[in-house]
Amino acid sequence: MTKSNEKRITIFNEIIIKMIFVKNTLISKEILEKKFVCDLRACKGACCVEGESGAPLEKKEILDIKNSFGKIKKRLSKKSLEQIKKEGMYIELKNGELETPLNNGKECVYSIKKNGVTKCVFEESYNKGEINFKKPISCHLYPIRVEKQNIFDKLNYEHWSICNHACSLGEKLKVPVYIFLKEALIRKYGKDWYQNLISKIEAY
Repeated sequence: MTKSNEKRITIFNEIIIKMIFVKNTLISKEILEKKFVCDLRACKGACCVEGESGAPLEKKEILDIKNSFGKIKKRLSKKSLEQIKKEGMYIELKNGELETPLNNGKECVYSIKKNGVTKCVFEESYNKGEINFKKPISCHLYPIRVEKQNIFDKLNYEHWSICNHACSLGEKLKVPVYIFLKEALIRKYGKDWYQNLISKIEAY
C-alpha cells in the first residue's frame, strides 16, 4: 500500500470516528453531544446581525420568499426595502450559491427589531398565520451547518461565540443540539430520517 493510500485511509477512519451515518447524511457527533438552547433574552438575536454573508438559501426557497414578500414587507424597515429594491430578494453568488441580501454588509434584510430583540420577519409573519414559510432552513437548523457532497449531506456543528449563552442554557437544561433542532431536522429530512437518527443514537 502506498503512503498516499495509507493517508487517505487514516483520514477516512478519523472522519468515521467523529461522524455517524444516517441514510443520506453524515452527522458530526458534536451534534449529539453538544448542548444548545437559544437564549434570545441574552443574545438579542445576534445571529441575524453578525457575520459577513447572508443566510444560505435553497433554490426552492426563492419561490417561498417571493410568495411571502407581499405579506412581510409591511414589517420591514425602509433601509431593508431600499436594499431589496437595489439587490433583489436574494443574491446569487459567482459559485451559484444563493443567500439573503444584507444591510451595510451586516444585518439580514429580513431581520426586524421587536422589544430590543432582532427577529426574522418570516418567522414573525408565520407565527401570526400570515404565511406558510417559517424561515430559511439554514437559519432554522442553526447551529447545524449543512455541507452538500456528491451523494450525501454532511452536517456539522458550528462554533460561534455569539451563541455562548445558548450553549450555557443548553448545558443547564441538558438539551443536546439534535433535540433542540428536532423540528428543523424533520422539516429538512423527514420523520423517518429523524427516527433513524434517534435509533442510531440509542445504539451509540
